[in-house]
Amino acid sequence: MSEIDSRAAVSPRARLGAGVRAGAFAVIGDDVELGDECVVMPHAVLQGPARFGKKNIFHPSCSVGGDPQDLKFAGERTELVAGDENVFREFVTVNRGTGHGGGVTRIGSNNLFMAYAHVAHDCNVGDRTIFANGATLAGHVDVHDHATVGAYCTIHQFVRIGRYAYIGALTALVKDAAPFSLIVGEREVRCYGPNAVGIERAGFGPERIHAIESAFRLFSRGKLNTTQALAELRAQMGDSADVRELVEFIESSKRGVIK
Repeated sequence: MSEIDSRAAVSPRARLGAGVRAGAFAVIGDDVELGDECVVMPHAVLQGPARFGKKNIFHPSCSVGGDPQDLKFAGERTELVAGDENVFREFVTVNRGTGHGGGVTRIGSNNLFMAYAHVAHDCNVGDRTIFANGATLAGHVDVHDHATVGAYCTIHQFVRIGRYAYIGALTALVKDAAPFSLIVGEREVRCYGPNAVGIERAGFGPERIHAIESAFRLFSRGKLNTTQALAELRAQMGDSADVRELVEFIESSKRGVIK
């Protein structure tokens, strides 16, 4: 049975699963669908069309499912779709998609969005990512599973962030971040090699880590150009699934990859 504070504003067009809780002055708007056991804390605002899975938590003053910040948006029906057990902390903003951008912003499951993080229109966020305070995605960004976006990072539109990548605080990312990479932007953005600590914590064994480290050395620190380096990676380490993922990500990049 849902527990809705009498001071909350819940649209008659909203659909609430079992055990949903909403605090005082929370707003659950038209066409918002909440799965079982979601928690909407006081003053949180959810707008639709938006669909959320189970056990999502919306902290005070977050605004999730609002209109996209795009001058071409003309009120067309677009949506936000999110999975299970995501945490949206204070003042997080997440926008729906745009008609010209596919119409959907997608968020997977088990993601943490810390205070003031922003996910713009038509983005795709995978599972088990972490967005630190103030991390900001422009439109059409893809963030793959297990990635971490550090505090106050700004991610350019259409950029991709690969699996297990770690983007250090204050980085302005204008090119793709390869899977497993550790990216830090000071005055010049560069890749400092693989995110060794992150992938070790994720359970990657010594052989996998060694292969990834070797691939990064060849790709980013050798004298070969990108095409030559990728050919060597395929020839020397093509039996590693992680290295193949790295190579395929780089080959499919439209904006280039930070080295």
